[in-house]
Amino acid sequence: MTFQIQNASMVELKQQVNLIENPQDVLFTIFKQFKHRAAIVTSGQLTGMVQIHLAAENKIPFRVCTIDTLRLFPETYTFFEQVEARYGVEVERIKPDDAEVEKMVSEHGEFLFFDSRSSQKFCCEIRKIKPMQRLLETLDIWITGTRHDQSETRQNFKKVETISSASHPILKVSPLFEWTTEQVWKFVIENEIPINPLFLPDTNGHYFESLGCMTCTTRIRPGEPKRAGRWRWQNTIDTEDNNKECGLHYAI
Repeated sequence: MTFQIQNASMVELKQQVNLIENPQDVLFTIFKQFKHRAAIVTSGQLTGMVQIHLAAENKIPFRVCTIDTLRLFPETYTFFEQVEARYGVEVERIKPDDAEVEKMVSEHGEFLFFDSRSSQKFCCEIRKIKPMQRLLETLDIWITGTRHDQSETRQNFKKVETISSASHPILKVSPLFEWTTEQVWKFVIENEIPINPLFLPDTNGHYFESLGCMTCTTRIRPGEPKRAGRWRWQNTIDTEDNNKECGLHYAI
């Protein structure tokens, strides 16, 4: 298999993408050049939906993938069907290896993530990171929905980064990295972009800021950190290692 990214200087490609300010132009440039070797990878969150909308407006084929841990909210599965119908695109479900999941559950229990931080990481590795690593073997460009205002940890991320799969270099691109939550919501509302109903506040004003597996993600209260709803039972852990990341963005 030929990896297109090897045909150009990685440094030059990073510079080219960094210089493009308009996210829609970033997506057009990427999918025009790399086609199916590029993909928007999203859990259906707002930033990912904005990117899908912008890519669809470009009127060229584009690829969308999601990591299906087999433990997503029922609303999320239904929502992806709605996205496919709205934009005429298949949302590829990248799933964990059945044998690895069965072995993990039989040896450690279905809810091992409650036992310790290391057990939670192990579960994420089987259900999310390994499937992501398999997906990356099919990509030259990984388009993500990370933004600088999502957490302290993500402030250290970059709009464009160079990573490597097991076999080749990959460019990891976050076209909306500089956008704020307010900008994202404004764009979503103005363009009537589909929203997973879990993102809407309940009667108490509590809402999901991010979505992962059912047991591991809860609503947050107004004023709480954006990642507080992830593995809420860990919120009292005061360690440098507890950055409320599953490890997906450190998958390589």
